[in-house]
Amino acid sequence: MIIQPKIQRRGPALPDFPWDSLSDHAAKARKHPGGVVDLSVGTPVDPVPAVIQSALSSVADVPGYPTTHGTPELRAAFVAAVERRYGIVGLSADAVLPTIGSKELVAWLPTLLGVGLGDVVAVPSVAYPTYEVGALLAGASVVRLADGEKPPAGTRLVWLNSPSNPTGRVLSAAQLRDAVEAARAVGAVVASDECYLALPWDSSPVSVLHPSVVDSFDGVLAVHSLSKSSSLAGYRAGFITGDPELISDLLELRKHAGMIVPRPVQEAMRAALEDDAHVAEQRARYLARREVLKPALEAAGFTVSHSEAGLYLWSSRGEDAWETISWLADRGILAAPGTFYGPAGAQHVRIALTATDERIAAAAERLSA
Repeated sequence: MIIQPKIQRRGPALPDFPWDSLSDHAAKARKHPGGVVDLSVGTPVDPVPAVIQSALSSVADVPGYPTTHGTPELRAAFVAAVERRYGIVGLSADAVLPTIGSKELVAWLPTLLGVGLGDVVAVPSVAYPTYEVGALLAGASVVRLADGEKPPAGTRLVWLNSPSNPTGRVLSAAQLRDAVEAARAVGAVVASDECYLALPWDSSPVSVLHPSVVDSFDGVLAVHSLSKSSSLAGYRAGFITGDPELISDLLELRKHAGMIVPRPVQEAMRAALEDDAHVAEQRARYLARREVLKPALEAAGFTVSHSEAGLYLWSSRGEDAWETISWLADRGILAAPGTFYGPAGAQHVRIALTATDERIAAAAERLSA
């Protein structure tokens, strides 16, 4: 009998995938007589707009390889959209690079930027877990920065995130400007995750590339996604833009690595960027769900912190996050514990607005019971 050797993993030690630890609570929530209300993951549930579906199928018979840089029409549409929607001016279409969603870009950006052993990647104190994973994949160490804290010497990359996942916090133009200046002072690149920029509620988020924040794009990158604003999570549709030299370097590396957005998806992205009506409609859907769920949480004894933009309600009952997760699961509601996002989230849970109107109404009813 031939015994196959086991694969010996030689890469960096990574944390366990956070959502795997929710399995027992998910099983309990699914036993609820009315079914589970899954608010643990920010995955869209609404239909992909028809204009985007039509664009996707329009190039279904294009057999050749797509370009890593994306079609000129796609990049021009991105430049026009971010100026129209977010007031970003002076951006060159050459400095726009489509990505296979935003998560792969976040995970591989430190490596693609040449960050490595002995370097530091700075992330917010409460942060999307993939920032840390990307640093570990590159062999770098991670430091979590408190509000206003400056990155230490040796920092090569600083992640900003406004509106924040998970807290929904919005940084002002002045706060973003201070963060960019502090990063530049230690020679670090700034990467701003702006995937929730299209979902403002109680305040108006601003891009790190906005003229109120920076006079030049030197050393500054912005990450965008169509997953939330256009319900395209399944299409894997993202962008990175900003410093032309950095984008040029990233493009060359991604060409070698075959990191290419499929041609039909590129066409769908172009259509999504050229149509603002569906973005407004989707924003209205999320706002309506927020107006049902937020007061229901508060009436049930939760404190909702920040949450002034984005897809989540950062909520606390003043107890350990896992106790709250269990309390919610007893009512058939599944959420994400704040511990997924760092030690500072130990008494919070992240509750997503990404469920149907019917499921959101069911959650509100269960909270009031």
